[in-house]
Amino acid sequence: MTVEFLLTSLVIVATPGTGVLYTTAAGLAGGVRAAAVAAVGCTLGIVPHMLAALTGLAALLNASTPAFQVLKYVGVAYLFYLAWSTIRDKTALAVDAGTPNRTVTRVVASGVMVNLLNPKLTIFFFAFLPQFVRPDDPSTVLRMVELSAVFMALTFVVFVGYGWSAAAVRDHIIGRPRVQTWIRRGFAGAFVALGALLAFA
Repeated sequence: MTVEFLLTSLVIVATPGTGVLYTTAAGLAGGVRAAAVAAVGCTLGIVPHMLAALTGLAALLNASTPAFQVLKYVGVAYLFYLAWSTIRDKTALAVDAGTPNRTVTRVVASGVMVNLLNPKLTIFFFAFLPQFVRPDDPSTVLRMVELSAVFMALTFVVFVGYGWSAAAVRDHIIGRPRVQTWIRRGFAGAFVALGALLAFA
């Protein structure tokens, strides 16, 4: 483990993107618990990308333009779906007494999808991790798994920080319908913008 790896990973994780946006929205909508659950979902969404990098699927996606384009546009479609869902959900910021299992499952599943359908993560794992593994290391795969686990831990901690910060101001927003409406529009617009950026990347 190197300082360079930790610092670079922290910068990448902390840079606002779809996962940060989703976790922040969850914190505003459901409070601290919802933010933590969303962070778990986004973190689990990294696992398929890690496995893809370890098995060589990332190389296939990188070499096959059609395969990469399909994955990219599925991700774009999901971001647009999140934008549409955010706009039409008029009860997203309502105070609730608890979060039933069905809601927890839905929040985690959405968090997984947010990162699962992000092709940039696959390319990131394929291009980034090998730089911190020696070619002559007999435990290359194990080393990449360890580095991936650290990256996932950083992702969870940073995302929880974003979500809990949003949850801290939640009480100032509850009961103000106009503020809630503009927040929903802001998040929906951000999802659309991220989808557009991904589409034209």
